[in-house]
Amino acid sequence: MLKTIIYIAIGGAIGSVLRYLTTVLVSKYWSSHFPLATFIANVLGCFLIGLFIGILEKNNLANSNLKWLLITGFCGGYTTFSTFGLENYSLFQNQNSLLAFAYIGLSVIVGLAAIGLGMFLSK
Repeated sequence: MLKTIIYIAIGGAIGSVLRYLTTVLVSKYWSSHFPLATFIANVLGCFLIGLFIGILEKNNLANSNLKWLLITGFCGGYTTFSTFGLENYSLFQNQNSLLAFAYIGLSVIVGLAAIGLGMFLSK
């Protein structure tokens, strides 16, 4: 278990730093009210998690330490939206569209409500 945690920590650290650098780079060239850096990180994270899962499955490495490093660590550190995207993609692939839409809707609505509650309680 400790070995797994180390893989996740290394991947997470790299992903978090890359997330920060994405924000710095985008902010340098783009100034707008639209949160482009977050959008890019979310879309890129979704692309990368799909790419990594595909490569790991193709090479029978879906249960290897690389999964912990790349998926849970790196993609999780870069953006948790990629995991959210993968989970919904899997729900759609498994013919659970209603559950996927419920998950999407509830995540957005409850997430926004939780932010509001947290802000309210902090004041």
